[in-house]
Amino acid sequence: MPPRRRSPKTDALTPENLESLAAAVAEGRRATVYLVEATPSLGLPEGTSAKVVSVDGNTVTISPKGVNDELPFEAEELRMTRNPTSGATKATPPATEPAPVKVEIAEWTEPVAPPKPVKAAAVKPTTTPTPAPSRPVAAPKPPAARKGKKGPDSLSVTIHAGPDNDWSVTVTHGARRPGKAQPVSPESVSRAVRELGDDAVRDAVEAVISHAREEAAQRVAELSQQLEVARSTLAALEQKDAE
Repeated sequence: MPPRRRSPKTDALTPENLESLAAAVAEGRRATVYLVEATPSLGLPEGTSAKVVSVDGNTVTISPKGVNDELPFEAEELRMTRNPTSGATKATPPATEPAPVKVEIAEWTEPVAPPKPVKAAAVKPTTTPTPAPSRPVAAPKPPAARKGKKGPDSLSVTIHAGPDNDWSVTVTHGARRPGKAQPVSPESVSRAVRELGDDAVRDAVEAVISHAREEAAQRVAELSQQLEVARSTLAALEQKDAE
């Protein structure tokens, strides 16, 4: 699953919210939270509702609406309401009264007659020949730019491990909804993460597989012990019948 951008939100889950959600899950009641931000790789817009599956410290495992999977989210990525809490509105500045206009009245005076115009001598203007306009040269038309072929949409691959060591992979194209989860073997997942060259991812996957391997070995030992007890009981019954 691609990394999600995490930013602090004032309406994110509080420790009290986490306690109430954990209590609801423990009592078998439905607990619902909402995404603070959109998750384009899964096609989830902001405010998408999700069912709470489990609460572990600051991590909440949810099943978002429209996604057939259980995903871990941090508390700051979730909130208790669909819409974010609105902030205080800005106070409207008081309207200012227009400044008064000062009007001055000038004292009336007798108008003075304008002087008579002086007749100027007629001057014959000289004519200058106007050159003929040059014919504009047409600039060459630039070639049309070729449109490049649109590349494929972005691709997200999500690997999920179930509680019984059952692994599945989900592929998401762009902002579309993820496809149906396909089961894969733990060995193929281990080989794939080794090829990635990321030590953190490899160690995380190996830790899950190692834990499942230890539980399987412990189960085999318990079944072997039960089988030995059953064999001893059967042998004792057969010996009693022979007598």
